[in-house]
Amino acid sequence: MQNLEEELKHIHPTETTVALREPAVADGAAMWRLARDSKTLDLNSSYAYLLWARDFARTSVIVSVDGEPGGFVTGYIRPDEPTTLMVWQVAVDHAYRGQRLASRMLTHLAERHPECTHVETTITSDNTASIALFMSFASAQGAPVDVRTVFPTEAFPDGHDAELVFRIGPLS
Repeated sequence: MQNLEEELKHIHPTETTVALREPAVADGAAMWRLARDSKTLDLNSSYAYLLWARDFARTSVIVSVDGEPGGFVTGYIRPDEPTTLMVWQVAVDHAYRGQRLASRMLTHLAERHPECTHVETTITSDNTASIALFMSFASAQGAPVDVRTVFPTEAFPDGHDAELVFRIGPLS
């Protein structure tokens, strides 16, 4: 955590406090705003983020910077594969991008769930930032990555691009 605080000092010249924690219902609105402002995530309803913060807090994480939400990762343990942590969304406030907050949140979740030997996420082929994030996470974990199409374009009723599943593991 000390390294993360040092990395952020150039953004906030005063003492910066960075903390990783489970989200609370009170974080739901901020999670919705972070997802909306990302300009890349599929935006769920504000209600969905409140439910996510309440019902999936154990498998999600918020990064707070000076007490304010600066990013989040939402996830869940797959019911059909209880050793797989499925990462639903990753968002980091524009002001804190490039500070490895997303990587720290993913690592935090993986460490918090040692029963999960695999991490999965779905990404469209044009989302190079997310692809780089998860490939870097896999490399840091010393884990192989299996990539395949999980939902082809034809599966979506609204012209959504195909989603690729990135299955990372087993984690070391």
